[in-house]
Amino acid sequence: MEIIKGAGEWAPPAAGAANDWVEHFKVSDLSVGTYCIPAGGVDNQSPHTEDEIYVVTSGRARIVTPSDEAEVGPGAVIFVPAGEEHRFVDITEDLALLVVFGPAYGSRA
Repeated sequence: MEIIKGAGEWAPPAAGAANDWVEHFKVSDLSVGTYCIPAGGVDNQSPHTEDEIYVVTSGRARIVTPSDEAEVGPGAVIFVPAGEEHRFVDITEDLALLVVFGPAYGSRA
């Protein structure tokens, strides 16, 4: 067992950065991290080669994919399959997301 401290907690991005990604835990089959975007910020991520689950721990935004869009806030759980374009937009409150990748982030790159 391992307690993953700090996962999903809001942290402001470094000066000059649009957002912040921190990987907290990684094994071959999955990884866990936190993705933070400040209110009014820009989500500049590209599609990933791994399946992904987001859990909104704080903040509000809208997630947009080629086939759908939805308002999200604390407690929302979002599945994004590998390779699907997706972006958080209209970020009205500092957004903190617990992110789980399967398999581990970057392992299929």
